[in-house]
Amino acid sequence: MFDLSRLGNWSELPFFNVDLPGIAAKLDHGFLPPSELTFAALERCQPRDTNVVIIGQDPYHTPGKADGLAFSIPDDFGGRLDSLGNIFKEIETDLGQQRSRTDLHDWADQGVLLLNTALTVPPGKPKAHAKLGWGTLVRQVLTQLNDRPRAFILWGGPAQAYEKQLLDHHLILKSAHPSPLSCYRGFFGSRPFSTVNQWLIDQGQEPIHWADR
Repeated sequence: MFDLSRLGNWSELPFFNVDLPGIAAKLDHGFLPPSELTFAALERCQPRDTNVVIIGQDPYHTPGKADGLAFSIPDDFGGRLDSLGNIFKEIETDLGQQRSRTDLHDWADQGVLLLNTALTVPPGKPKAHAKLGWGTLVRQVLTQLNDRPRAFILWGGPAQAYEKQLLDHHLILKSAHPSPLSCYRGFFGSRPFSTVNQWLIDQGQEPIHWADR
């Protein structure tokens, strides 16, 4: 079902041999994003290249909207942006810059791992795969990333439940999820993008270009 040949160093995590076969057996072929995109976030951002981690919830449950990177939407989707639209609003408020490109692969290419706490969802059924077993992968990924200081942005309760996996040397930012259902409960005004960039600069690293270039 899954092609694991593009995982790079992530393929060394025990999850892929021990846990994934059981999860795959429970999935039908209609899940989102499709199998060729399920691990796109890990494929695009290898452990050694990861400087920032944004943890979300589960993929968009509208067909054609999820591309395997948390919050990212294909540029030709044409539908509602929901959480991503609110992220764009916070970028403008925080940085005074604008972003219109919905595909977030440029963030991944700068070392931003866009990871959901569940990697699949059935069409039209949000959170239905939250307890399918993806949490084991998330925990192993975060343990792998404890080897040096990194910036972590935890949006929403499901993401913040993984804070205990992280060591004290990281920058850890927490706020409400950018979903329209919760964005006014502390997401707007949280200024995560400027905070992460200043931290990266202080660490001697390059800041992230969050807006359109």
